[in-house]
Amino acid sequence: MAAVAVSLAARSSVQRGFLRVPGGGAAWSTQPKATMSFSSLSRGRKVALSTLGVLAAGGAGLALALHRSVKASDLELHPPKYPWSHNGAFSALDHSSVRRGYQVYKQVCAACHSMEYLAFRNLVGVSHTEAEAKALAEECEVVDGPNEDGEMFTRPGKLSDYFPKPYSNPEAARAANNGALPPDLSYIVNARHGGEDYVFTLLTGYCDPPTGVTMREGLYYNPYFPGQAIGMAPPIYNEVLEFDDGTTATMSQVAKDVCTFLRWAAEPEHDQRKRMGLKVLMIGAILIPMVYYLKRHKWTVMKSRKIAYRPPK
Repeated sequence: MAAVAVSLAARSSVQRGFLRVPGGGAAWSTQPKATMSFSSLSRGRKVALSTLGVLAAGGAGLALALHRSVKASDLELHPPKYPWSHNGAFSALDHSSVRRGYQVYKQVCAACHSMEYLAFRNLVGVSHTEAEAKALAEECEVVDGPNEDGEMFTRPGKLSDYFPKPYSNPEAARAANNGALPPDLSYIVNARHGGEDYVFTLLTGYCDPPTGVTMREGLYYNPYFPGQAIGMAPPIYNEVLEFDDGTTATMSQVAKDVCTFLRWAAEPEHDQRKRMGLKVLMIGAILIPMVYYLKRHKWTVMKSRKIAYRPPK
């Protein structure tokens, strides 16, 4: 009985951090406090807790899905996926479409939108020859200087010049567009969720507002634009321009060409990147079997040998 009493006293003392010993003394115990962990639970409790966690996660996901289905912005549509010819792993850009897309940008989009990160030299070898790119650059008047007299002057553009801006500063752009700032289009395809799918549906998605929705003056209804009210008037329509190569300028064709041009503008290395990936795959198809052969056959003796040390007698 005395031994049992000492054992019970020792167990209660361990929980307080010290151990009482017979004789009235005390000694600190190094035994850690007992803690409850998931691995120490019984199998039934583990199953119950796991089931509770799964039900809680499922309920949270269901609540989130219901919230998204009934929120007020359900009029905003997400762009569908279009079968772009350059989306394949081994597909290149349609450079004829890129050339037509530049024509659309120059004649339709450049009046409001800038492309300040793209120079005329970037067109050489992609959509235009060097002579054609020089002719396009010389059509622009570029402010340069100062000259020897300390004055600014204008000169014809050169290949090294960037595309001209439609407005001198953002304030002038806002003043000309009812307070809306037209975004720069250099990387617009990468800057918007959906990429060229979003730009295509935005350009072709203008329609009349549904019943009960009134638009403020200067705004237009577009279900693919966040908020559905956009300050840009419908920029393209059938036969909005005439392509130099004779392609029929339908609305969908114009939108498709300018989206292809914007994809190239955002990723000028698009074709080179895919070409390099193809080279890597071809070289890997040769090297990987060779490395596997060396690993399995040439190094098998070295890998499987056993070195035993036998001390001299």
